[in-house]
Amino acid sequence: MSVGTVRCAAPHLASPIACGQRLASPAGRDACRTAPNGSFLLRGAQRKRLRADRPPAVERAPVAWSDGRVQDETGQPANAPWWRSAVIYQIYPRSFADSDGDGVGDLPGIRSRLPYLRELGVDAVWISPFYPSPMADAGYDVSDYRDIEPIFGTLADADAMLADAHELGIRVIIDLVPNHTSDEHEWFRAALAAAPGSPERARYIFRDGRGEHGEIPPNDWISNFGGPAWTRVTESNGSDRSGHDASTPRSARGGRPAPDQRGQWYLHLFDPKQPDLDWTNPEVVAEFESILRFWLDRGIDGFRIDVAHGLAKDPEMPDLEGNWATGGPAVEGHPHWDRDEVHDVYRGWRRVTDSYDGDRVFVGEVWVQKPEQLARYLRSDELHTAFNFTYLLASWDAKSLHNAIDDSIDALSAVGAPATWVLSNHDVVRHVTRYGGGAVGVRRARAAALLTLALPGGAYVYQGEELGLAEVTDLPPEVRQDPAFARYDPGLVRADGGGGLRDGCRVPIPWSGDAPPFGFGPGSGQPWLPQPADWAALTVERQQADPVSMLALYQAALELRRDRPELGDGTMAWIDTDGDVLAFRRDPGFVCVVNVGGEPVAAPDAVRDGALLLSSDPLLPDGRLPGTTSAWYAV
Repeated sequence: MSVGTVRCAAPHLASPIACGQRLASPAGRDACRTAPNGSFLLRGAQRKRLRADRPPAVERAPVAWSDGRVQDETGQPANAPWWRSAVIYQIYPRSFADSDGDGVGDLPGIRSRLPYLRELGVDAVWISPFYPSPMADAGYDVSDYRDIEPIFGTLADADAMLADAHELGIRVIIDLVPNHTSDEHEWFRAALAAAPGSPERARYIFRDGRGEHGEIPPNDWISNFGGPAWTRVTESNGSDRSGHDASTPRSARGGRPAPDQRGQWYLHLFDPKQPDLDWTNPEVVAEFESILRFWLDRGIDGFRIDVAHGLAKDPEMPDLEGNWATGGPAVEGHPHWDRDEVHDVYRGWRRVTDSYDGDRVFVGEVWVQKPEQLARYLRSDELHTAFNFTYLLASWDAKSLHNAIDDSIDALSAVGAPATWVLSNHDVVRHVTRYGGGAVGVRRARAAALLTLALPGGAYVYQGEELGLAEVTDLPPEVRQDPAFARYDPGLVRADGGGGLRDGCRVPIPWSGDAPPFGFGPGSGQPWLPQPADWAALTVERQQADPVSMLALYQAALELRRDRPELGDGTMAWIDTDGDVLAFRRDPGFVCVVNVGGEPVAAPDAVRDGALLLSSDPLLPDGRLPGTTSAWYAV
């Protein structure tokens, strides 16, 4: 059969149908909406019924490999833990769904939208911090690790949300922030009230300053949010020693203090209201193992670890002297990132989770330069998975993507860990915008979605990604809440919304209606960040009625991913292609082809007699892939 007559393989029909062929019966027409791209898209009710009827997992016969491993015919480990193949949906709680109309998302709002996530087809959710916090950094400054911030709800709300999620077959991963606490945490308050050298101060990193009167910071380290990474406290009268009171002369941002100050300095690699913990202190280690058990006992399925490559610092505290970058992926040998000592922390944590039933999981946010560095965190006695920033940072060209995929799989397979594939999250510019914005960015994002979900391992979907949301680049200064903005030169803000500012990727989700707040909360009250008016075309409600929307594409792809035995964890093999085309096979019978370039290309011979499962945009009448198009084939 020629490539020009590739078939549409709708798995709910008895036999394949010709691409674009009119279905013979009304029942068939109702069951299968054949999109212009030749792919199938089920109607919502049909999809829901099929998902409800679907068995929880595809059974695969295990085979023994020569090296003693037991794997099935797809290359996946037999009886593999759920997280090796999971698609995990990131929820930024402030921006997902608001239940009470105060403009801020909350746990009851998340709970109300769980049926949507089941319909989407994800396996788990990761929820960004919901702990009590003064919100200096949107909850990543935690004042109590065993409770819920009142703006988000209560512990009872968390328990109810968790129970509903489990009832729907959705696991729940929560954020854990171990590098630093809030300056309003009881430990730090005690440290400020205590004397230098006290056990209370030993939980954090306090140091004497340099210079005749200790007026110079202990070293030249820089905060990720700008300015020095050290703030000096006031010791003189035993009153507020935080350095944040307006009456404290010029110390709030780590600047040169007034001569009458004689206090120590504390380290904060982020905001001054986020003091770094000292992980050489056994009390800190024991406290966080207790925090893990608190949430594991409540039924949480795992933890995403914020700044997992942080925690440990060079005890000599050497100056950076311009030799080390503060931000971005950490290079080997950095004085305060990716230190060898951090691995002992995670070995202890792994012993904690391994003592619980249910395949509990750790996911690391590990910003390192090389996949080989990342792999060290995923050894069998440490973390389970980590975000793949090598892939996220790859540019939209065939060579860059090919190299990112190869480097990731090669490094992680050496330690037996699955790769994870990420396009966006709450800290980076949304990929529709990174890929060029407008129609070009959307088309690339559609193609990238099918590439990402076809790769071996797990995947992450950041809220709104499935709607094709772009970065909001024109937020007025008065509404921005990213702590980096206060110390940022507005002249350096890039047109794509980047440059280290993150509010533009955190704008609340549009659910329904024709005007803000687009169903984000009850009534007409506006959310904490303003939504663009043109998001009316991108609401969940609008896209659920459109069989070729971005949402429909994600639903169809996730449905296939769960039904095709080849997808998820396992192996892949590249197919030889020319130019701007990527193609790979997942055994026993799946091929993904991606035309990264701008010109139409013929599909490779490997799919000549195959059946088209899904494509990101319409194929040409002769079966060629237009520019910037991905396609899945059964072969």
